[in-house]
Amino acid sequence: MDIILKKFDELTTSQLYFLLQLRSEVFVVEQDCVYQDIDGKDQKAMHVLGYEGDHLAAYTRVFKAGDYFDMSSIGRVVVSPKSRRKDYGKQIMEASMKFAFAKAKRPIKISAQCYLKKFYNDLGFVETGKEYLEDGIPHMEMIAECR
Repeated sequence: MDIILKKFDELTTSQLYFLLQLRSEVFVVEQDCVYQDIDGKDQKAMHVLGYEGDHLAAYTRVFKAGDYFDMSSIGRVVVSPKSRRKDYGKQIMEASMKFAFAKAKRPIKISAQCYLKKFYNDLGFVETGKEYLEDGIPHMEMIAECR
């Protein structure tokens, strides 16, 4: 998988279209969750796009401290259904964490879907609070210390 990082205004129209399409395909349709994906925060994020050829296989967005949480954060972590079981989730998260740590040298905070706890634990994230519902899906706050 080839990974590129782009600020919002560096994204092409096609890149923006396909990342929004992937987020909608997984978070809205597959997870049957009606929520406002376009939340006004994409303009502040660094977009991490993972490509398998021309296909957007994985994606995250990374925020500096203060833009989403009080510390750096990673969100909208998604792997295309066509590209699962290829370790792309781990690869896109490692690239996102590397970028976040290089920029801030501070911990990263995420709001993780609870069923992915082991996935995030394996990446160095530790749960820091109780479970809560976000858009009807169980989530937990997790933090990874700077490496």
